[in-house]
Amino acid sequence: MTTSFSSPNRRQFLKTTSIAATALGTGLWSSRAQGSPNSRINIGMIGTGDRAQQLLKEIMALSDKQNVQVTAICDVWQKNLEGTAAKITKFGQPRKFTRFNELLRLKDIDAVVIATPDNSHAPILIAALQAGKDVYIEKPMCIDIPSANKALDLARANNRVVQVGTQRRSDGRFVAAGKELQGGVIGQINRASAAMCVNQARWARAYEDCKQSDVDWDAYLFDQRKKVAFDPKLHRRWQLYRNFTNGIPGLWMTHYADSINILTGSKYPSSAVAHGGKYVWKDDREHADTFQALVDFPEGFLFSWGMGLGNSAGLHYTIHGTQGTLDAENWTVSSEGGSGAKFEPRKIIPTPTQGHMENWLECLRSRKRPVADIEYGHQHTVTTVMCATAFETGRRQTYNPRKRTLDAA
Repeated sequence: MTTSFSSPNRRQFLKTTSIAATALGTGLWSSRAQGSPNSRINIGMIGTGDRAQQLLKEIMALSDKQNVQVTAICDVWQKNLEGTAAKITKFGQPRKFTRFNELLRLKDIDAVVIATPDNSHAPILIAALQAGKDVYIEKPMCIDIPSANKALDLARANNRVVQVGTQRRSDGRFVAAGKELQGGVIGQINRASAAMCVNQARWARAYEDCKQSDVDWDAYLFDQRKKVAFDPKLHRRWQLYRNFTNGIPGLWMTHYADSINILTGSKYPSSAVAHGGKYVWKDDREHADTFQALVDFPEGFLFSWGMGLGNSAGLHYTIHGTQGTLDAENWTVSSEGGSGAKFEPRKIIPTPTQGHMENWLECLRSRKRPVADIEYGHQHTVTTVMCATAFETGRRQTYNPRKRTLDAA
């Protein structure tokens, strides 16, 4: 049950969604958030699973300060839908849907939070932008570059506020370290190395309570070329399957692809290669459990990133320059490895920052671009899709920033 990252059915879905949005009268409209600064902002939640619960908790904590409320929710699984509805009674009884386009038709919804499986991020984001909504979109923003191009163009043309859920842009350590590095503290950056290693089945969620009668299965498979029979594992453990994600690059590398840009000031890579395989977990996964990518940036450095699911060696993240090294896990900068003047290692002092969700909520009123603007989501999409494609095809991938396309070298 495999589908390519840029499948014909997804492209057809995006075209159909555009036509449907026009026919249903859900085209661009003026967001109420642009009106009185004291007017209440109504938010819809699309996806109410584990990650969405964290985002909902943040919204509820800020609801009085920011004058926002959640008035509509959407999830294909009744357990999630009803459980979430019971948590937000302070806003009244929310309207409940299993089809996201039905929520997007609501004229009084100003903005939506999208926290669904990876394959649905881009189609729902595009449909929301076509419906005139502002958006908070979980990472990865997209798992194919044509969708990322379309979403970026729509957001700019329609003046929408889009915050991507790459929270390191709201982490004061990354912000401060980026200023240090771009100020030349370690000289000319030429290499970066990062890895994440875990040794637990974090994806192995229980699925015994996921019953067919409680799931809108057609809605869940909305963009699949071939419909398949109900299988609770496909719903609860979607991270294992190609129809729902591009694997480790999208699920995990996204944070590193984004943060390397924060730290170095880079934007798009020139080329990427990747390798890996299924070495440990002999389950029915369709993705590698061990992955390594090498990414070349036009600014003049090589980024090595890897992940393994068979050993808990932990994390490392270092950036190397001609005059020293930044350790972005222990948050120190030193002259280690440099050829210039020696100095004692010192700690990075975090820059004061605002919470990621609060930044988005404030931007809904100010109409400023948020800290993790869609532009940065486009950048991490390019990097992670390059690496996923390089792994799947076995060929080095290059990026053409003028055409916004990938090419096999």
